[in-house]
Amino acid sequence: MNYWLMKSEPDVFSIDDLKAAPRRTTAWDGVRNYQARNFMRDGMKRGDQVFFYHSNCDVPGIYGIGRISAEAYPDETAFQRGHDHYDPKSRRDAPTWYVVDVTFVRKFARAVSLETLKQHHADLPEMLILRRGNRLSVTPISEHEWQFINALT
Repeated sequence: MNYWLMKSEPDVFSIDDLKAAPRRTTAWDGVRNYQARNFMRDGMKRGDQVFFYHSNCDVPGIYGIGRISAEAYPDETAFQRGHDHYDPKSRRDAPTWYVVDVTFVRKFARAVSLETLKQHHADLPEMLILRRGNRLSVTPISEHEWQFINALT
C-alpha cells in the first residue's frame, strides 16, 4: 500500500464535499501539473490511503482521510470545451491528464495544521509539503509520515 497527500482548496472542494458526494466518492479532476499527474497515473493504486489537505484557507492542513477507489483514467474535463480544466492539446486517443477516484474514509475531529506539521519538521524531514516552494497538489507520503501524522489526530 502507498500513502499520499492530496490538496484542495476548501471553497472549491472540501473534505465535507467528499463526504457528501454520491457513494462518498469523486473523481479527482483538474490536476494540471505533470509531476502530480505522474504520481496519480503511475503510482496510485486501488486501496492506497490519502491525506485530504485543505490549502489556501485560514488554517491549511490535513482534515481527513480518503482512499483511492479507482486507478487512473483519462480526465474528461480536459476534453470539454469551455470547462475550466479544458486542454485543447489533450486528445482522447492520447490523453494528457488523468483522474483517480477518491472515497471518503473519515474526517479528523480537528485538523493537523500546517503549523503543527512544521513544528514536527525534525520528525518529518522528507515530507514534501514542508519543503519551501513545493506547490504540488499530489505528493507521496512515507509510511513513517503516515503513522506519525495519524498519531497526532
